Amino acid sequence: MKKITCFVLLLAASLSTFAQTWKSDKAHSQLKFDITHMGISTISGEFKDFAATITASKADFSDAVFTLTAQTGSISTGVEMRDNHLKSPDFFDAATNTTLSFKSTSLTKTGEGKYKLTGDLTLHGVTKPVTLELWYRGTIENPMNKKPVAGFRATGTIKRSDFGIGGKFAPPMLSEEVAITADGEFGQ
Repeated sequence: MKKITCFVLLLAASLSTFAQTWKSDKAHSQLKFDITHMGISTISGEFKDFAATITASKADFSDAVFTLTAQTGSISTGVEMRDNHLKSPDFFDAATNTTLSFKSTSLTKTGEGKYKLTGDLTLHGVTKPVTLELWYRGTIENPMNKKPVAGFRATGTIKRSDFGIGGKFAPPMLSEEVAITADGEFGQ
């Protein structure tokens, strides 16, 4: 009996070290972008329908794998005519390329709570590696449900021409660079 009890305890201890999956809280997460128009103004937008997950076994998330999928048809800049144009074949071609996705391939610690997050971004049917700055903002207990919540911010820049987006609109009409910001709260 003691052998079985010891085995069960060892098994339970080893299972607790396996990776845990954290899911984005839709009410407290955003996937945003900024692009310069005619060299003089910044246009901001977001994807309203997306989901992200993190799989990690370490408390500091240093072994984390990040995934994200967004519906391209959920793009919103606050101007319906512009949103419809962005969904058209001139830009995202949302009817054909219904999603964009990201899956991390490496995570390198650069400081306290700071990482370089590298992964494959698939956008407009094209997959390219991208590197983002990742800030792990900490883990707290949610006072409402008493469960752990982790906060992250990822920022970076991509070139729209790398993904074949908006080829009819050369700089300075639309900047080549598009700034990406993803903020999220993740729970188990």
